[in-house]
Amino acid sequence: MKYKKEEKEKETVVYRLQERTGEQAKSEEWAITKKTAQKLIAAITANPTDKKSLIALANLFVMESRATGNYAYYDRAAMKCIDDILKPEPANFEALTLKALVQLSQHHFADGLATAEIARTINPYNAFVFGILVDANVEMGRYDSALSAAERMMSIRPDLRSYARVSYLREIYGDYPGAIEAMKMAVDAGAAGDEATEWSRVQLGHLYENTGDLKTAAMQFTVAVNNRPGYPYPLAGLARIAIAAKAYDKAVAFYREADSSINNSAFKEGLAEAYKMAGRREEAKKIMDAAIAEMDKNAKAALTDETIGHYSDKELAEVYSRTGNYDKALEHALAEYNRRPDNIDVNETLAWAFSNKGNVNKAVQHIKVALKTNSQNPTLLCHAGLIFLKAGDKEQAKKYLQDGLKNDPNIFDDLKKETVEALKQL
Repeated sequence: MKYKKEEKEKETVVYRLQERTGEQAKSEEWAITKKTAQKLIAAITANPTDKKSLIALANLFVMESRATGNYAYYDRAAMKCIDDILKPEPANFEALTLKALVQLSQHHFADGLATAEIARTINPYNAFVFGILVDANVEMGRYDSALSAAERMMSIRPDLRSYARVSYLREIYGDYPGAIEAMKMAVDAGAAGDEATEWSRVQLGHLYENTGDLKTAAMQFTVAVNNRPGYPYPLAGLARIAIAAKAYDKAVAFYREADSSINNSAFKEGLAEAYKMAGRREEAKKIMDAAIAEMDKNAKAALTDETIGHYSDKELAEVYSRTGNYDKALEHALAEYNRRPDNIDVNETLAWAFSNKGNVNKAVQHIKVALKTNSQNPTLLCHAGLIFLKAGDKEQAKKYLQDGLKNDPNIFDDLKKETVEALKQL
C-alpha cells in the first residue's frame, strides 16, 4: 500500500523550477527560462498529453540541472516528463534520447547505452543520438564503438557537439594537438555566451592546462567568464591556475564563487585543496567531509530509486584516496569497476587504490588496462610511473614519470611532488 501510494504521488506531482543562486540568478537567461517554464507547465496542466510541451520541459529541466548542479531534483523532474510520454508511447524517439541523456547524467551508463541503442534503431539518421552513443560507449570503455559513433555523428552533422566529442576521443588516444584543434573548432562553431560554447571553451582551457600552457588556459577561462558572467566552470579553472601560481587566497575566492551557484563535488574538492595549500587544514577537512557525505547520499539514493541520485563510487574512491582512507577507496573503486570494467579511468582509480593498499600486482594489472589507449593524461602517467616503481620496473617507471611531468602540467601539488621525488630515486 505504501509503494502504491508513493507511485501515485509520483504520477501526480508537478515539478517547477527552483530558484538559482549567485550570479546566475541575475542573468537575463534565467528570467527567460522561468517564463518559458511557466508557459510549458500551464500547457501541460491544461493538456497532460501535450507531448511537445513535455519534451520541451524535460529539455529545460536537463539544462537547468547542468546550470545549477541540482541533479537529484531535476533528474526526477525530467524523468517525470519523459515517463509521461513513454508510458502510452514506448517508442517515442525524442523521449528515449532524453531518457538516455538523463541516465548518463546519473552515471547509469549501461542503462543509458541500452536506451540510446533502442533510440538509434528507431531513427538511425539523428546526430544527437549518436552523440549520446559516443558518451555512453566511452564511459563503458568501448572505445572502438565510440569512434564509430563519432564518425557517424560527424557525417550527419558536423557541429559544436560533434567537434567536442572528436576532441575528447583524440585526448583519450593521447593526441593533445589534435584534441586542441577539434575543441577550437567546437568553440568557433558556437555562439559566444551560450552554455555549450563556454563549456567547450573551458574544456579547451583544461587541455592547455594538461600540456602546461597555463597562460593560454587562463585566457580561455577568462574569456568564458566574461562571455557568461558567474559561469562556475571557468571560475574553477581560474582557481586551479591561481593555485599553480601559489595565489591561494585568490584560488579560494574563485572556488567559493563557483561553489555559490552550483552544487559540484569537484569544486568542493578544489576548495579544500586551496585551503590546504594555504595552511587552513581545519577548513579543508570540514569541506571534504561535507563533500563525501553528499556524494555518499547520492550514491545510496541511486541504488534505491533510478529516478534520483548518481552512482558516485569512482569519485568517492578518488576522494578517499586523497584523504588517506584507503579501505574505503578500494571498496568504492571495486564497486565502480564491477559496473564498467573496461573504462580506462575506472581502471586507473582502482589501480591507485590497490597501490595505496600495497597490492602492487593488482595495481600493475589495472594500470596496464588504463594505459591501453595511449592516453597522455598527466595524472594517469604519474600514477603509472609510481605504481611501476613500486613493482620494481624502473625502466617503465622512469618513462611514465618523465612523460607525466614533461609539459609541467597543472595537476594536484601532492602528486607532482611525489612524482618529482620518485624520479630522484631513478
